[in-house]
Amino acid sequence: MPLIRFHRSALPAQPWKNGGGVTREVLCLPEGSGFERFDWRVSIAHIASSGPFSAFPGVDRVITLLEGGGVHLRSADGAIDHRLDTPLAPFAFPGEASVHGELLGTDCHDFNVMTRRAACSARVQVLREPGALPACAQGLLMAVGGGWRANEGGEVLQLQADEGLWWHGSDRSWHLVPDSAQSALLAVSIEAKTP
Repeated sequence: MPLIRFHRSALPAQPWKNGGGVTREVLCLPEGSGFERFDWRVSIAHIASSGPFSAFPGVDRVITLLEGGGVHLRSADGAIDHRLDTPLAPFAFPGEASVHGELLGTDCHDFNVMTRRAACSARVQVLREPGALPACAQGLLMAVGGGWRANEGGEVLQLQADEGLWWHGSDRSWHLVPDSAQSALLAVSIEAKTP
């Protein structure tokens, strides 16, 4: 399967599932599956006001602050009480939780990974130094704050800040090198669960 490249600024905006905000969808697989049937989904959300998060029963979520003041996440049952105020520090929580997000100052943008619990699981890493990602059949890379060189099978791809790529359907392994000390990379690896 080919690599799909994207730039954050070119992603179309759409309302949240509950209508309380705007998100830019990077991918939703299988294609055409929508909110109720996806196996995994990646998006970038703009949170401009406090309010409830959409509920996704049977889904695991990982949220990562990209920029802005952040948000305080609290669940109705008290199980979740987390200040998402440190950029590039992934936080995982169950999608069925009744979560309210209270803005911590200014608005913010968040990187979101959602996986259908019965179908697959996600590992979200933030890289700041050269390194290698082991082979996986599905995943995503996105450069933040600076560029990266991504080498896969001898082919070197350049990712500038806010550029990324994703793939599925064939194993790929990556050797990754930042362009500067300010460069960070969000790396998502998806592992399918056997039926």
